[in-house]
Amino acid sequence: MTSPLIVDARPAAIRSVVLRESLTSSRLAKHADYQRAYAAARKRKSVSMSWFIAPQTVTAAGPRVGLTVGKVIGKAHQRNRIKRRLREVLRRHVALLPPGCDLILHPHRSVLTIEFTKLDAEILRILSQANAEAARGIQISAHRAATAKPVR
Repeated sequence: MTSPLIVDARPAAIRSVVLRESLTSSRLAKHADYQRAYAAARKRKSVSMSWFIAPQTVTAAGPRVGLTVGKVIGKAHQRNRIKRRLREVLRRHVALLPPGCDLILHPHRSVLTIEFTKLDAEILRILSQANAEAARGIQISAHRAATAKPVR
């Protein structure tokens, strides 16, 4: 039994627009990176999540984003759903990540039930605030990062 060949019948111009921009190269991956960012950042709050922005102390290829969804939010399938929704919104706006910064998003339980368009607007608002703060310069956070205890 052979599987049928699936052909994308859309015109080439539409297919090129549909190509997904990956978020994997822009994500915080290691625990030490999260700890470094938490030590250098100040907590900010929005309607449906808390977020942290910190200057990159390590040379990275570009801006990075991290997601933390604690067990308080719910069971594993709920936490995974929240992360999938946030990754999709961030994937659409990866070009808006503040340069030279690490951004960590810590969503609240309401992200599970919020409409996707409202979540998209919320992330856009956070990214614009983060870009404004990055443009102002994060000297205070950079000073905190320099004087913070080293991560082991």
